[in-house]
Amino acid sequence: MADTKREIERKYESDDSGLPDLTGVAGVAAVIDKGVAHLDATYYDTYDERLAASSITLRRRTGGHDAGWHLKFPVAPGVRDEIQAPLSDTLPDTLAGLVRSRVRESELVPVVRLRSDRDVRDLMDADGQLLAEVSVDAVHAQRLAGGDGSAQWTELEVELADGGDPVFLDEVEKRLRKAGVRPSKSASKLARALAETAPKKRPPAPVENPVTAGEHVLAYVRGQRDAIVELDPAVRQDVEDSVHSMRVATRRLRSTFKSFGKVLDREVTDPIGEDLKWLAGELGEDRDREVLSARLSAALDEVPATLIHGPVARRLSHWAGDRPGGASARLIGVLDSRRYLALLDALDGVLTEPPLLKAAGKQPEKVLSKAVRKSFGKVSALVEEALELEPGSDRDVAIHEARKKTKRTRYAAEAATPALGRSAKSLAKAMKGLQNLLGEHQDSVMARGTLSELSALAHAAGESAFTYGLLYGREEQRAAAVEAELPGLWDGIKGGADAL
Repeated sequence: MADTKREIERKYESDDSGLPDLTGVAGVAAVIDKGVAHLDATYYDTYDERLAASSITLRRRTGGHDAGWHLKFPVAPGVRDEIQAPLSDTLPDTLAGLVRSRVRESELVPVVRLRSDRDVRDLMDADGQLLAEVSVDAVHAQRLAGGDGSAQWTELEVELADGGDPVFLDEVEKRLRKAGVRPSKSASKLARALAETAPKKRPPAPVENPVTAGEHVLAYVRGQRDAIVELDPAVRQDVEDSVHSMRVATRRLRSTFKSFGKVLDREVTDPIGEDLKWLAGELGEDRDREVLSARLSAALDEVPATLIHGPVARRLSHWAGDRPGGASARLIGVLDSRRYLALLDALDGVLTEPPLLKAAGKQPEKVLSKAVRKSFGKVSALVEEALELEPGSDRDVAIHEARKKTKRTRYAAEAATPALGRSAKSLAKAMKGLQNLLGEHQDSVMARGTLSELSALAHAAGESAFTYGLLYGREEQRAAAVEAELPGLWDGIKGGADAL
């Protein structure tokens, strides 16, 4: 089982290999010599160094108090999440899964070996509590793949104690700077080792300031591809909201391919879109039921106990299918599947060899605004159709279709915002508001369908169906409220959309 800890540290270098006196740092009552530890770490990556490109480190280390496998993900400058696993000869499956979205079918190989003599000091407060660990590391680096170079250097490292205040690191840094110590130019030992032991072959950098319509669309595609890859480990670890966020990224990509079919060739992107639809469905299989269950449970909590007839809560819990915590084996299987990994490769292909059409080379204002207006036109037709229908199943279907097109228009406007500015940003905001309103209506439709099923099951079991009917009626009222609000909201949106 892997353990995770938040690591907050700063690295320094100086012309003097010694450690300055830190007894004068505010809050430090004692500096305790912990001796010298001999560390031997082998870092793993693909041959083309995909992990290093994302500032991720994976190592197997012996020596010290935390020997084992360490996987580190960047969080912010000087902040990383370190996931640890016990020492073993081979990479633990848990850690292998967390880097699979980046590694895919490539082999993980030893790329660098770092041997360090670490001279450690503990900075303690007046109560004997650890404030930070300071070390002077004499490092010897040896390239194992992609070259045979070596390098040596000495660096200082200050790591904040668990639960410590990062402000304390500022106090330590003031003292170090006065002693001539300067922040390291490298974010990690591995980054420095890679830079100093072999010439770094970098892939072409993405366009930072897109100019053409194609560059703007590709920048948006890259952002959503990156989101999927970066969210993969979080989904595997069942981090809150990670499944929903990954699902949104897949929908944004699929919508982008459809909305900008004059920019990117749909003969290439449509098959990718089908795989994105599949992935969104897999991600939503558990979440949709969880969301609906939460809605019904909250509604039941609002019902007075005198109006709850029969084991309603128990039946609802059974329908929800209470699951143990953690990502399901089914979902991890999806993320380990060949179809998912091939989808990531296909998205990479769109970015490295874009299937650009003629319009991609044109100025973005005309091309992107035309695509967004076309998408908005479809929303307009569906909303107008829904407003003309009488309340009932036909209107429910029309509102649901309008909601789906609203999301597509929102994502298209988001992609166009860097090029079109305020008008696209305003439309995206308006579409988000409309999406939320129509989503509330669809949630009510789904809740009523579930309540009908539960009512039938309760009746067949000889239980009272009264409470299900009460909840059904309240959901009808919520849907009616949405339908009453829709015309006014829509009139406001139509007036603002003319600016695009």
